[in-house]
Parts: sequence; C-alpha cells; structure tokens
Amino acid sequence: MDDAITAKVNDRPLVVDLDGTLIKSDPLVESFLALLSSSPLRALSALSAVRHGRAELKVVMAEAATADFNALLFNDELIAFIRGEKAKGRRIFLATNTHRRLAEGIAAHTGLFDGVFASDGGPEVKGAAKAEMLSQAFGRGNFDYAGSNKIDMDVCGAAAGILVVGASAGLIRAVSRRFPHTVVMAPRQTRISDYVRTLRVHQWLKNLLVFVPSFTAHHFDAGSLFAALLAFFSFSLCASSAYVLNDLLDMRSDRDHPTKRHRPFAGGRVNIVHGIILFPLILLLSVAIGLFLPWRFLAALAVYYALTLSYSIYLKRRALLDVIALACLYDMRLVGGAAATSVILSPWILTFSVFMFLSLALVKRWAELIERIDSDKGNPAGRGYLLTDLPLLQTMATASGYVAVVVFGLYINSPTVSALYRQPATLWAIPLILLYWLSRILLLTHRGQMHDDPVLFAAKDRISILCGILTVIVVLAGI
Repeated sequence: MDDAITAKVNDRPLVVDLDGTLIKSDPLVESFLALLSSSPLRALSALSAVRHGRAELKVVMAEAATADFNALLFNDELIAFIRGEKAKGRRIFLATNTHRRLAEGIAAHTGLFDGVFASDGGPEVKGAAKAEMLSQAFGRGNFDYAGSNKIDMDVCGAAAGILVVGASAGLIRAVSRRFPHTVVMAPRQTRISDYVRTLRVHQWLKNLLVFVPSFTAHHFDAGSLFAALLAFFSFSLCASSAYVLNDLLDMRSDRDHPTKRHRPFAGGRVNIVHGIILFPLILLLSVAIGLFLPWRFLAALAVYYALTLSYSIYLKRRALLDVIALACLYDMRLVGGAAATSVILSPWILTFSVFMFLSLALVKRWAELIERIDSDKGNPAGRGYLLTDLPLLQTMATASGYVAVVVFGLYINSPTVSALYRQPATLWAIPLILLYWLSRILLLTHRGQMHDDPVLFAAKDRISILCGILTVIVVLAGI
C-alpha cells in the first residue's frame, strides 16, 4: 500500500516557486541592487519603467541586468530534496512571477527543471492566475506545490501536496490551518539579533570621535557633553542607514568573502525588502535627532551621508579614492562633533586625523589583499586593486601613519597647546604611544593577523585599549 502511495506521489509533478523558495530572496530586487551598485545610471533608468507597471519593470530589468547565477542564494535543503525527487524520475517545474528570461536562466543554471512557467511581461503569474495556469497544465489536484508566499494560497488550494519552504512562522501557521497536510521545510528563523547586525551597532564605536573636539578644547560642561551625546546618536543612526544600504548593494560580492558572507542580507537571514524600508527610516530618525543641534551639525551630517552614498555606489571601486573617502568620513565625525558643541576645530587635529585615518584605511585594503593571497584567490572584484599593489599599499600605509605622528609632534609646539595646557611638555609621551601602537598595527597586518577593519580591531584589542587609556591619562596630566 505504501509503495502504491509513493508511486502515485512520484507520478505527480512537483511545481516549485522561485522567490523566497528556490532562492532565499527576490531575484528581481537582487538584480536591481546589483545593477545599482555596478551602474547607477542604468539602474535609475531601468527604475523609471515602474511608472508603466511592475511587469514593464521586469522586462527592462531582464534586459539591463547581467545575471550572475552563482551569486544567488539558493535554498540548499530544497535543492537537495529536488535532486532526490528527480532521481526517482519525478518531473520538476519552476513556476514564478519573475520574467521568463531570468527564470529560464536560473532553471538552466540548476539543471533541475523540466519546464518553466514565468511572466512574459503580460499578466502576472501569481495568485489565482497562477493556480489556473497550473491547473490547466496538470489538472486541478494533480500536482504538488512548493512555495513560501502568502499570495499563493490559491495555488495551494489547487495542489494535491503542499511544501512550505523558507516561510515565516506566521505563514506556516496560516497555511497549516487551511491545509492540514502541509509539509514544512527550512522555516525562516529571523531573529532580532539579525536586524541589530544589519545596523552594525558595533560600528557605533567609531562615532565616539564626535566627543574629541569638546575633549581637546577642554569643554567638559554638561551642555557640551549633552550636545555631543545627541551628535553621537545622530551620527550612529545615519551611519547605520548607510551600512544597511551598503550591505544591500554589496550583497552579491559579500557572498564571495570569507567573513562578509555571514552578513544578514548576504546570508539570507533578513529579507532584503525589509532593508530597503529600513535604511530611509533610520536616516529620518537620525535627522530628527539632529534638529535639536545647530544647523552646522545637520550640514556636516548631510555631507557625511552624501560622501557615504558616493562611496557605496562609486568610490569604493576606485583605487585610492576609496581610502581617501574613508579618511574624510572619519574627519566628518570630528567636524560634526565640533559643530554640535560649537567648538572651533583645530586644523592640527584635522590634519593629524586625515593622515592617521588614511593610514588605517590603507591597512584595511592591505589586510584584504593578504587574505586573498593566503586563500589563493585572485584580484578582488569591484575594488580597483590588484594583488601586485600590495607592496605599494604597505608603503603608503606606513608613510601616512608616521606623517600623522609627525603632525602631532608639531601640534605640541603650537601656540594652541600652550594656551590649553599647563604642562604641554607632558604631551610628548603621546607620540611615543602612537609610534608603538601604529608600528604594532603595521606589524600585525604584515603577518596577516589584522581584522578587515583595523578600527574595530583596536576597539577590541587589549593593548590598543591600554594605549588609549594611557593617552587620556597623559592629556589629563598635561591639563
């Protein structure tokens, strides 16, 4: 009896949805984000087609986007299941509202499907229309369906067997209540911590730089500290908005990175549509906080975000311009902190920070190239650097860092220091601390022991933290 039932099931074709089922995201949205990252003008031109409807957008995107099927995040558990069913002689079909050109490309890439039902730019293949199309092809109740979208309830009603794949707990409950014979595979397990990771809250440490202007100017009153605190949260939320957008744009390249492939968007743990909604909302909250500060702070915040967008969309793929942009982004935190607390920022501090953060940005690229060499990978895609550039990056990072130390030494002899410190000679201990710390960073990077973000490395490294504490003690002693 069991063999007869199994044979009957194997005779029924299995129809598999694409978006969120075979692939853990929407390939149309992924294609647009990839196009926006590589060719912003083409992406915006393609987006203009949406005024003619979603179907027209699909046609334009199918023509404009270059599909990198290896970069798509397939559901491995479902793929393994399909391979097993196909080995039994079962026919497998792909049914999706995605444009036929993209759907057929994915089907050919996997080599698992006997046919494709997809959109040709006309009526959409979803809901009742999809159920009717499959019923006409196979007969109502004569096929099994694997999907993950609430809109396909009509298809589930027309299917004999239902496999819910990669769905949320709410959808699983809804389908199971209506269709008790539903089978669940690889349920989506999105956690709050995944959304926190998309905001990169740990990167907020970098925004402590907004406190530096008031600290170096010796403004320790409650008003200055409160203004700096507001600036900290405003910059942090603004940075998180940029990080979310950057991760969306870098999603496909991140999947080829040993650590970045675990990011929530690249790993498929957070819906990319949620990210598209999230980044402007966080930006609005950042601006709302900034409204309580002087207008110059909002101007600095606007420049910071514009530079961040330029970096995410264009500059990060341009050698040298990318590291200069990163150094300027750090400087904009200092400018924003000065504007928030109404402090005149010393040109010495600005110059020192430009060279120091340029050095750390070069260290970041240096570490990335070493990782690729150690992993026997080729030149990094979309970064503008070659593996053969490594010796030059090492030289530039070292030179820039030591120039920063020299600038700090000149700063100690400036009239500004004489006016602010009773014991300015005490500050000469700081260049020695900086020389040791920077040399150690360079040495660890040369050995391949550097994190892909040296600033975050310093925030967690005990010796770096000790150097920071010693620096603060020296400053206070000088006051």
